[in-house]
Amino acid sequence: MKLKSTRAVLSGNILIPASKSHTIRAVAIASVAKGISTLINPLMSDDAKSALLGAKEMGARVQLGTNWIINGINGAPGKACRNINVGNSGTSLRILTALCALGKHPVTFDGDKSIRLRPMMPLLSALQNLGVTLVESADGKCPFTIKGPLNGGKTTVNGVSSQFLTALLIASPLAPNDTEILVENLNEKPYVEITLDWLRRMGIRFEQRGLEWFRIFGRQQYQSFEREIPADFSTAAFPLLAAAITGSELLIRGLDFNDHQGDKAVFGYFERMGVDIRHTAEGVWVKGNELTGTDIDMNATPDALPAMAVAACFAKGTTRLLNVPQARLKECDRIAAMANELQKMGAIVEELKDGLIIHQSSLKGASVHGYDDHRLVMALSIAGLAADGETIVDTAESASVTFPTFVEDMKMLGASFEMY
Repeated sequence: MKLKSTRAVLSGNILIPASKSHTIRAVAIASVAKGISTLINPLMSDDAKSALLGAKEMGARVQLGTNWIINGINGAPGKACRNINVGNSGTSLRILTALCALGKHPVTFDGDKSIRLRPMMPLLSALQNLGVTLVESADGKCPFTIKGPLNGGKTTVNGVSSQFLTALLIASPLAPNDTEILVENLNEKPYVEITLDWLRRMGIRFEQRGLEWFRIFGRQQYQSFEREIPADFSTAAFPLLAAAITGSELLIRGLDFNDHQGDKAVFGYFERMGVDIRHTAEGVWVKGNELTGTDIDMNATPDALPAMAVAACFAKGTTRLLNVPQARLKECDRIAAMANELQKMGAIVEELKDGLIIHQSSLKGASVHGYDDHRLVMALSIAGLAADGETIVDTAESASVTFPTFVEDMKMLGASFEMY
């Protein structure tokens, strides 16, 4: 589908949906826990559906509604778990791979064309050091087949994606022996903190030295839980962006700034660039003003790259988005993709190995490619709200990966969006 956007000024308030990162971790942990867990107000999105399908394949029983009830399998998946298709969900792929490695039977993983390009070898190599067999693999990417069991022991993992470490941390407590993990080149550290927060809430025993070394004690058990899923800061970046570049004032509701999500830093990025941000009991008021370019180290917030790249086009001077090489390993190469598509709209962009340099530009509407990437689709369609003429973004249906009501919610704020 395509999404057309034209100039608009916004107003009103928006309730941010639940976090994709928290939702998938909650589904995974509940699936292997003992007893019945309740997820309150989770995110029903395409990626969450992939996690739920994986949970069912592992043997968990799932009841859906406003809240999700998951009856866990209390340990490793059995021999009935054979094939898991994760669709477009990289987080589900990494975590479910490690959990299925706990079992003793072969399990095959696959997904869509984007997933088949996502690297898996850092995780697969780390699992092999712990006793897992890589039965079949397409160059360390999907489709591949693994066979456990994950016994524990010592391993090293490359943290080019934090999801590799997250997967090991979630699965290792269920191994029969202790697991020692040495971490190299860790990116996206706040996502690991989200995982560690879940482990602590679950009473999992582990030792750590910073985020470079972990010992996770084996023969542990996840107990059932009840938890409300926090709102998603990475999703909140898009109405924040819309207010910033259209000079609008919006109330963003539902966010918990005590949560470990790294993308809460995006509010600080926009504040540095000139957006007026006020925290109140009812939510966060954001008001767009004249923006000024700045340098931003985005290693902890790679998902914010598309939104910040759009904001940079409207900022006086030059903005440098730096130290985020892992943005090339997401649903698409987001560095190259944002450079290409913003240039179609007239942006002055220089592509770096690990980021972008963007100069203030006068954007004009254009037909741009969304790469089946939810964050690109949302960022580029919002760019159209402050560009001259019409902007048309293809693969617009991919916004449902994290923000299923994106178009409807933005239209309620006054966005001139039309899906067709």
